[in-house]
Amino acid sequence: QVQLVESGGGPVQAGGSLRLSCAASGGTMSTYTMGWFRQAPGKEREWVATIRWISGIPAYSDSVKDRFTISRVSAKKTVYLQMNALKPEDTALYYCGLSTKLIADRIPDSSVNYWGQGTQVTVSS
Repeated sequence: QVQLVESGGGPVQAGGSLRLSCAASGGTMSTYTMGWFRQAPGKEREWVATIRWISGIPAYSDSVKDRFTISRVSAKKTVYLQMNALKPEDTALYYCGLSTKLIADRIPDSSVNYWGQGTQVTVSS
């Protein structure tokens, strides 16, 4: 099995920044894609960003494009989400996910093989 553990969430004022981390463990050898997702209260989970593990090529949802940056450190099996210019509408529980499929853009929930537990981001106005 693979375990994913997110960290780095917390309260932040609008316009501020946070960096989320997601560390994978368990010896997975089939990681092709990792991504970030978020879910606000009363809303369904939405895709935020994707990174292809080998190439490092990212993709972003329109709502975070040019504000968020996804990256990874392969040796640490860790993916990051640098969140800048945060808005109140970014408030959500943020999850990382791992897929054994190679996905270049939006990651469907059905393609995620492993989920982290989530880390809360709260942006105040």
